[in-house]
Amino acid sequence: SYSKGTQLGVTFASGYLAGVVCAIVSHPADTMVSLLGKAENKGKGFGQIAKEFGYGNLATRGLSTRILMIGTLTGLQWWIYDTFKSYMGLGTTGGK
Repeated sequence: SYSKGTQLGVTFASGYLAGVVCAIVSHPADTMVSLLGKAENKGKGFGQIAKEFGYGNLATRGLSTRILMIGTLTGLQWWIYDTFKSYMGLGTTGGK
């Protein structure tokens, strides 16, 4: 059995990892949505914009910032949830 602090640390780390995975998976599509909204891309097709921007850039440009933001937000959300549960006497997720 681990201490509440350790359990909450695991909760944050798990949430952070989940956020990183989500950021990596959703980044190319979100980048494309941003590119579709730019005035210089008006009237261009999805494939043309992707080709001009570069498929590698779709997957990587701005990804580190997105990982930091989404990972931290997700980790904090999970940590707040488990902290509240612990405070209410329900224990942490996965804890006893």
